[in-house]
Amino acid sequence: MATQKFFAKKGQITPQMEFVARKEGLEREALRQEVACGAMIIPANKNHLAQKLNPMAIGRLATVKVNANLGTSPTTSGAQDELDKLHLAERLGADTVMDLSTGGDVSKIREAMLAASHVPLGTVPIYEALIRVHAIEELTGDLLLKVIEEQARQGVDYMTIHAGVMLEHLPLVAQRITGIVSRGGGILAKWMVHHKKQNPLYERFDDVLEIARTYDVTLSLGDGLRPGCLADASDQAQFAELKTLGELTLKCWDRDVQVMIEGPGHVPMDQLKMNVEKQKSWCHGAPFYTLGPLVTDIAPGYDHISSAIGAAIVGWHGADLLCYVTSKEHLGLPEIEDVRQGIVAYKIAAHAADVARGRKGARDRDDALSHARAEFDWERQFALSLDPERARAMHDETLPQEVFKRAEFCSMCGPKFCPMHNFKSSLLKELEGVV
Repeated sequence: MATQKFFAKKGQITPQMEFVARKEGLEREALRQEVACGAMIIPANKNHLAQKLNPMAIGRLATVKVNANLGTSPTTSGAQDELDKLHLAERLGADTVMDLSTGGDVSKIREAMLAASHVPLGTVPIYEALIRVHAIEELTGDLLLKVIEEQARQGVDYMTIHAGVMLEHLPLVAQRITGIVSRGGGILAKWMVHHKKQNPLYERFDDVLEIARTYDVTLSLGDGLRPGCLADASDQAQFAELKTLGELTLKCWDRDVQVMIEGPGHVPMDQLKMNVEKQKSWCHGAPFYTLGPLVTDIAPGYDHISSAIGAAIVGWHGADLLCYVTSKEHLGLPEIEDVRQGIVAYKIAAHAADVARGRKGARDRDDALSHARAEFDWERQFALSLDPERARAMHDETLPQEVFKRAEFCSMCGPKFCPMHNFKSSLLKELEGVV
């Protein structure tokens, strides 16, 4: 029944804490204290640890992390497609993945993904629960708990639980343009309206906590009323749910269950800092997990860019885990190239946030690449880039011959116009005595 938080509160440093402390460059005791107070989590289901999980940390003293959403839909993709995306996500540096499968044999797909994944894997259990009934209205609290327990036993490391969407919150979305855009939030809203009863995940939250504590499943308290467009951002519905999530956070900690809070999806840039500050205050410093946020609504097909802008800003101001948005957002299920672009965009955002936060060593790779660029060391530039294959391919599109891997120019400037070539450091000696 013991969790990472339980051990940390008892003053014990687990092997997972040791591993993470080395990975993050933190003192073991400092990390233990962060886990004990809930400001840091180590999503590590006991049954996934027994397979091949490499533990990692999410929280204020850790580097900003990136999640990649994967999973089948009822109309598109299959298990092997999602495994291919998982392998690519890990190769490009995704820190966690979520299996959001809603098509095919979701239990077998999840089992395969857990067996293949070296990083924590998350789910949204209500999706599988809905697959097991003919209509939303047939869902029951018992079925939801059954699915949560089954997924926990399989080894799922963290789960999105939309326990903060309350019946009394629903009138607050009436004036929104996009209403409810969270799949989990929408399912529960329809159920509550039909039955005129409170959210079963809220009512049975103690039972959810018992399952989470048994397997050390981290709860990701879902933002079922997150805004789906800029006009709906930072409204009463969003913040009413956030206050409820703050209450549920304390319940998690009372039971030694690790927890993080999910954040909004569409927010104008001038409201981002305020959103992070409210979450950190109302949810008592628990780690913050944001989808984006997208800072404009006019970029279908390019939402990995508009959202990475928001992700970098919220990461700078204190968000801890950034859920990627791909170019297919709002349009369709991402293909493998969409996954590649989404992860790289978010690795850039997370790294930029770490640099802005002044994390020790965060800029070392930037400086190393800058030196390689100044020295025209193309191979080292490729190796240090976030996506070496892409960097090499772009260079070789115009100058593929090996001789150009030693050239002091690229195809943009050529040999005569390259400013670094024309003003190499050796020329500085000729300036001595001139100025």
